[in-house]
Amino acid sequence: MRATRDGAAASGRRPAGALLLGEAPPLCGALAEDAAALARHTENGERLLERLPAPPDRDAEQRRLAASVFASCRQTREQFMRRHADEVYDVLTEGCVRRYRLSELVFAAATRFPGLVPTRVQVDAEGALIQADKEGREIDQGIFFRGILRSPAAGAHLADTMLLASPRALALIDGFRRDGRADLGAVLVERRNGAGHLTVRNYHCLNAEDNALVEAMETAVDLVLLDEGVRVGVVRGGVMTHPRYEGRRVFSAGINLSDLRNGRISFVEFLLRRELTYVSKLLRGLLLPPGEATFAASSLHKPWVAAVDSFAIGGGMQLLLVCDRVIAADDAFFSLPAAQEGIVPGAGNLRLGRLTGARLARRIILSGKRIRATDSEADLVCDEVVPGHAMDAAVESAVEELDSPAVSANRAMLALAEESPDQFRTYMAEFAFTQACRLYGEDVISKVDRAWSRSRARERPRA
Repeated sequence: MRATRDGAAASGRRPAGALLLGEAPPLCGALAEDAAALARHTENGERLLERLPAPPDRDAEQRRLAASVFASCRQTREQFMRRHADEVYDVLTEGCVRRYRLSELVFAAATRFPGLVPTRVQVDAEGALIQADKEGREIDQGIFFRGILRSPAAGAHLADTMLLASPRALALIDGFRRDGRADLGAVLVERRNGAGHLTVRNYHCLNAEDNALVEAMETAVDLVLLDEGVRVGVVRGGVMTHPRYEGRRVFSAGINLSDLRNGRISFVEFLLRRELTYVSKLLRGLLLPPGEATFAASSLHKPWVAAVDSFAIGGGMQLLLVCDRVIAADDAFFSLPAAQEGIVPGAGNLRLGRLTGARLARRIILSGKRIRATDSEADLVCDEVVPGHAMDAAVESAVEELDSPAVSANRAMLALAEESPDQFRTYMAEFAFTQACRLYGEDVISKVDRAWSRSRARERPRA
């Protein structure tokens, strides 16, 4: 019998670990009693896991035992969240008075409801390991966030919280208003003639996305939306120093597979935060806190231009789905290879079909079809294709065309018509759990390890 990473057994026979741990406790429906039962059951599970070797050193029987322990504990966590998501969220946020961002919320839950999610110590310990050597405790965070996000009340409050300006942006906004420039490392933000230009500069990996880039992108988008001197936002890749594309601009190479293989892609701070913060803010705008909101405006909306040089892969292509004008160089291409990598392409599954139609969306997402800027289908994902040397002029023209209060108002209404907040919240609830499981899928770990090995082989000097 083979056990999968998410703890589901491949046969109906109950493994020995389930007998040692005992049956998942029945929940009575009262929060305090159910929380105590959850804590007892998961504590027993942790004691069993402590007797086992580290994951890479386990034999087949020990892997089956660990999988059965996690499966039993996760079943209890899932039942607990189905019954108590709103109560849990109310306790953590003091009746929705406090607004916790993702990491704050999940680690507060670890303290207040022992056994519900991994502690900070457990998450930090896993973060020091390569992906293949982890227990997969982020799956438990996925169960938690699925429960919160599928609640219309708690999920909406959390989604709104993530649309507020980030603490880092609030600390930097006065300087940006004064100087019109913020160097965030992986992203440079500049105000030029009423446009906020975000230049992505993750040079070492062809603008692939990693934890640091997600942090920088949210801050950059916030600064553009907060600055009254900016009326249109522009996202473009910088000029690369990487040997393969030296001297050329690149939009995005998608998720950094080397970081994924090496265990440095955070489920909460990358995969969830990305979708719920800056990608959502590009589409829905920046939510104003109650003290700043007025009867006339509860959020800040601005149109966005995406300028695609070379390629927009994975997360790069996902950004195009929420921008108002997409300009591509005639040698560029677009792709969403997440299914080939084994993961879910963010909210691409929710949004791509609205632009391309269902059949083409399936070929792009499920089969990895690339769209070149010169293909007939390209006008479904971009608005204008120009020679590389004409990109600067095309961007300036698009900024001028979109620089209107009426454009901002109408693009906000278009976003609401195309994707309601409840539709997005419901999608993200299932995304949270599915993506967490996919991070630990055996196929994903094998694929990223092979990609990492090939990359290392290319980097080795020849004799």
